Amino acid sequence: MTTRNASLGSGAHGCSNNQQCPCADSASGLVPLFYLSSFLLLILILSATMPLASAEVLRLSDARIIPFEQMVEDVKNVDVVFVGEYHNDPKSHAAQLKLIKALARRGIPLVIGLEMFRASTQVELDAWIKGTLTLERFQQVYRDNWNFPWFLYQDILLYAREERIPLVGLNVSREVTQKVAREGFGSLTPEDLKQLPPGISCSVDDTYRNFIRNAYRAHGFGSEKSFNNFCEAQMVWDSSMAWHLVEYLRKNPGRVAVVLAGEGHAWKRGTPEQAKKYSTMSYRVVLPGPASGRDVMTLTIQDADYILRD
Repeated sequence: MTTRNASLGSGAHGCSNNQQCPCADSASGLVPLFYLSSFLLLILILSATMPLASAEVLRLSDARIIPFEQMVEDVKNVDVVFVGEYHNDPKSHAAQLKLIKALARRGIPLVIGLEMFRASTQVELDAWIKGTLTLERFQQVYRDNWNFPWFLYQDILLYAREERIPLVGLNVSREVTQKVAREGFGSLTPEDLKQLPPGISCSVDDTYRNFIRNAYRAHGFGSEKSFNNFCEAQMVWDSSMAWHLVEYLRKNPGRVAVVLAGEGHAWKRGTPEQAKKYSTMSYRVVLPGPASGRDVMTLTIQDADYILRD
């Protein structure tokens, strides 16, 4: 699990209790200037504590801070928008929903791809959107697929139902990924492989391996072998989600996919890189602030397209 360790926001400065603030020399100007300075100080405080529409997103192509809506105007023109998250951070999910709503307001036909659901639960996801599955039953399906509390995702899932935006499950059986993490990709039996997309491979290059090492150093791998197994498990995860996404879009053309996944999967070297093996679709990557312990200043266009500010 990763935690947020920096902010793209900025602070404000004002007169401290020990500083002498400017004031009028005459008694007649003292009161108006006092109210004016108090008002300006209030504005500075509010600007430091409230998100500004004009400075919400870092665009990595030119390292500029741009309005959220300017980012939306760009991503609306691609096939897939990968939006990373910290699973346990409500701010991540609020930003995801904000982007989904912004695209929906523009009349963009959407589908929401979900790391949180296995592809094998697509029947239940379809029933939820059609309104034929009760909330209680859908929450059971959710809990069977995902370990994080329902409240973190409920606004997104309820909005999708209200607006009839299709949901597509992208994940594979956790038993398979856990087996790979323990014993490696080579341990999978023919029966295990049937649960994976056809022709899936597990090639982990140095760039991906280094990313995994930096991103998941808190896991405390006991040996290089266990670390390599973990890398292979992540690759199986990324490849499977990419394959399920591409297959859905082939069968359902004309929709822009917003993919919600952990930022370790959403970054360009994760699921997007694997998707390029199956399709030439265009995409953008949006990550939630400094990701996986990586200093935001070290991120480049090779990692993501946009970084959301806090």
